[in-house]
This record gives sequence, structure tokens and C-alpha cells, in this order.
Amino acid sequence: MTVILDRIKAILGPDMAGPGFALLAVLVFFSLASSQFLSSATFGAVAFQLPELGLLTLAMLLPVLTGGLNLAITFTANFAGLTAAWVLQQNGGADAGPFAFLLGSILAIGVGGLSGVVMGLVIAYTRAHPILVSLSMMIFLRGLGEFLTRGGDVSGFPAFLQPLGHGSILGFPVPLMVLIGCVLIWHLLLTRMKLGFNTTMIGSNIEAVRYSGVNTRKVIVLVYALSGAMCAVAGIIMLARFNSVRVGHGESYLLITVLACFLGGVNPFGGFGRVIPVFVALVVLQLLSSGLNIMGANQHLATAVWGILLIAVMILRFAAGHFRFLKRKKG
Repeated sequence: MTVILDRIKAILGPDMAGPGFALLAVLVFFSLASSQFLSSATFGAVAFQLPELGLLTLAMLLPVLTGGLNLAITFTANFAGLTAAWVLQQNGGADAGPFAFLLGSILAIGVGGLSGVVMGLVIAYTRAHPILVSLSMMIFLRGLGEFLTRGGDVSGFPAFLQPLGHGSILGFPVPLMVLIGCVLIWHLLLTRMKLGFNTTMIGSNIEAVRYSGVNTRKVIVLVYALSGAMCAVAGIIMLARFNSVRVGHGESYLLITVLACFLGGVNPFGGFGRVIPVFVALVVLQLLSSGLNIMGANQHLATAVWGILLIAVMILRFAAGHFRFLKRKKG
């Protein structure tokens, strides 16, 4: 039995303790608070609401692992969605065919990747702080998007897009399948590929990585390009879910993606983090939102709770690190 438990711990990793405990606490609290919580309706709602937030969190994860940040994720997603919407509108709008959607999706991912490349180049070659660079990109995309749409929505898309946002295959939501596929890709990237190893190493000590012969500039550009491309995937899913695109959609998601990364055990200064614990943290946050909604709380209260939770996570991390330091000192 001990061998089995040790094996499970080795597979899950120590960083699963926080998200796992949080998941258990949320399930127990809301199941006691409301008999409606543990129901197929609740988990069905979570399954459809989770993907767009999850994809944006994956887009945030890679820059955070390098010690950076991408504040432009929501506006990159929306601008990529506008790109796909423009292609559909130019090819008949609601009467556009699958080829137009495929072309729009490719261009959307290209636009998302391009925004990431621009940020990566500026960060890598000028050594400007990622917060300032991504904030500048966020302002640029927001202003350009509002100029092109005049602050309104773009809507009226083909009916065949509905399954991508609301459909199920054998009872499994299609958007959730897209998210899980992207989670697996990110997991393989970080655990099996050289780029993933270099990404975490740059977050630990970029100068040491540079002296070891790694082209750190290339890695940073690729990281932000992949981040932008993942934003575009999120934008396409949002387009299908809401049958409309708006530049300012999902602005509150930015806070939640950062919170999910930290709750999932990612080092805020870079160098350490895994995808699976972050995914579990996302489930916790979405269940927390659904639980508050069932209890009749306003959505703004959920946002406030997320903010308090972020502060609590930072305090607990500090306390845990201080405790380990004192323990080592006594030893």
C-alpha cells in the first residue's frame, strides 16, 4: 500500500497538494451548503464554461514560466476572433462555408502568433520588462479593435459553428475536448521537448542558460508566439460559444488566469510549474464560481473572492517557504 501511495505521489508531484486540497474543500463546502451543487447540471455548466478560461490560462502559463507575463491575452484572443469573424463576414456571414471558417481560423492563429512574436522580439532584444511590453500590446490591440468595430459586436455566423461552442460527442462537450487536447500538447511540450526544458531554465536563471549555449532570445520569441497562438484558439472557441465577437469580452479573465497559475503551483518568478496542477486549479476556480452562483451570489462577488484567494495563496506560499527554511535551519 505504501509503495502504491509513493508511486501516486511521484506521478502527481508535490505541487498537486495545494490544488488537490482546494478541490476537496470546494466540493465539501458547496455540497454541504447546497443540495443542488453535486448535480449533472452543475458539472455540465462547468464543462462548457471552463474551456475559454482554460485556454487563456495555458496562454499565460508559458510566459510566467520564463519569469514574464502576458497581459494582452484577452485582447489577443478577441482580436484573433475578430480576424476569423471578418473572414466569415467577407464570405457570406451566416451563409459562409467551412472553407471560410478554416481560412479564418488559420489567419486568426497567425494574428495571435504574430502579436506574440512582436512582444517576444521586443522583450528578447531590448530586455524591456514583459509587463510593460504586454501592457503596450494590450492597449494597441484594444484601441485598434475598438476602432475597427466602433466599440460594437460582430455577429451573425454560420450555424455549423454551434457544435464547436455548444455541442457534445458521446455526452462529452466539444469545447472541453479542445481544452484537454491543448492541455496534453502543453504537457508534452514542457515535459518531453527541448523548448519546454529551456523555458523553465530561463525562468530559473537566464544568464546561466545563455552561457550554456542556448539561444535565449529565440526561446523567448517562441514562448510568446505560442502564447499568442493559444490565445487565438481561445478566441475561436469564444466566437463559436457566443456567436459574436467583442473587443472587451472576458477582461476579468486576466486576473483568473494568473490566479490559476499560482494556485496550480507555478513559481510567480518563473522556473517551475506543471500543466496538470494548473488544470486542476482551473476546475477549482470554476466550481467556486458555480457554487457561488447556485447560492445566489452576484458574479461580482465571485470576482472579489478570486482576488482574496490570490492574496491568500501568496500568503500561504510565503508561510510554507518560511516554515521550510526554519525547518532546514533547525536540522
